[in-house]
Amino acid sequence: METTAEKKYTYKDFESDQEVRWCPGCDDYVILRSMQKALPEMGVNKEDVVFISGIGCSSRFPYYMDTFGMHGIHGRAPAIATGVKLAKNDLSVWVITGDGDSMAIGGNHFIHVLRRNIDLNIVLFNNEIYGLTKGQFSPTSLVGQKTKSSPYGNTQPPFSPGELALGAHARFFARIGGNTPKEMTEIFVQSEKFSGTSLIEVLQNCPIFNDGAFSEFTDRKVREDRQLFVKHGEPMIFGKERDKGLVLNGLKLEVVTIGENGVTEEDILVHDAGEADPTLHQMLVRSTYPLVTGIIRKFEDVTFEERENKQREEVKLNSKFKKTKDLFFAGDVYEVT
Repeated sequence: METTAEKKYTYKDFESDQEVRWCPGCDDYVILRSMQKALPEMGVNKEDVVFISGIGCSSRFPYYMDTFGMHGIHGRAPAIATGVKLAKNDLSVWVITGDGDSMAIGGNHFIHVLRRNIDLNIVLFNNEIYGLTKGQFSPTSLVGQKTKSSPYGNTQPPFSPGELALGAHARFFARIGGNTPKEMTEIFVQSEKFSGTSLIEVLQNCPIFNDGAFSEFTDRKVREDRQLFVKHGEPMIFGKERDKGLVLNGLKLEVVTIGENGVTEEDILVHDAGEADPTLHQMLVRSTYPLVTGIIRKFEDVTFEERENKQREEVKLNSKFKKTKDLFFAGDVYEVT
């Protein structure tokens, strides 16, 4: 099998011959190109990459990748991807899903794949709307949001994908704006290298049915002041002037200005993505000023495959049955003549 050390891929090697059919201006194009640029940096063979999707605008993704893939059924992509990964463990398996596909009909599959910590990657396109079926409210739509199915305003509080993920014991959670391809590409590469289930939430703009959903955080004019892009081992500083930072005030995060009231850079919290206790990660996920992006949690833990393999070896080692015949003749035996 040819390795990437012998063959250098470019993003063009992962472009399929299918016409990309998303609405003009959709962030899905950015996500697609970011993935195509990330794959050559992952050190994986093209024939070992698999994309599994559910239903929704995002789920057209496998058609546009020149890799193996499958367009699954609504909400069930994590279950299909689990089967693929367990059947052939050396594959790089990716789940492509949306907020409706994963948070509604696929909710149970979503939380349990995170809980089990199977070694695969999930990219969640969150646009806070059902786009493919023309603009109904989704599980991440805001209270009061007017849609085709909530003309007087949505009355249901939204899920936070990050909070839901950490509640399901996710070991890797990242969040990124849909208009930041460089950072997105870096996160995809780090996601693939992580051993266990990784989840990347992309704040994806739907220009047709929910335009500007995240613009208060992602617009180029404001994002430096409204977003904190965290990096492991670095102080949590943000702002155009790089003069704002996070400190812990009791049980809450607080924004402070470096240089005011005696605050120095040494006072700013340093991001530890690998901390086992998710308490601070949960605070970062919940923060709205600043909105925290980047790899928020990256905790190395035992994978589902490792636990299963260990148990299987222990059972085999301690079992008195070495082959099927041993089992058949283990109890009382009767001979019929």
